[in-house]
Amino acid sequence: MKNTLKNDKYKKNRGGYSRLLEISCEGCGEFLGFYQKDGPGILKRMYLDRIYKSKDYSDLGDKSFKLLPQLICKKCGRLLGVPIIYEKENRFAFRLFQGAVVKKIVKVDHI
Repeated sequence: MKNTLKNDKYKKNRGGYSRLLEISCEGCGEFLGFYQKDGPGILKRMYLDRIYKSKDYSDLGDKSFKLLPQLICKKCGRLLGVPIIYEKENRFAFRLFQGAVVKKIVKVDHI
């Protein structure tokens, strides 16, 4: 990935503010990937086109919705989220279960 965040209509709709989060399993601490969070607020869902450097979840945007896996920690097997179509924007995402992941803000040049 280039050391830049995506700058598109979704980012602009959320005020043009983004940050990069390191996402880990809350249960065991296993690294899941990096995620570009656009706008303020809590992390309720992770859009597939914003997941970076995840061996299991980075390149799912081209798949059919029916083929999307659940968001599961490969280390401890904990179910962290389920695939959804966010209807307001017609985008694929994982709806996260409350308290399922740990987030840490990182600098873009960190990855």
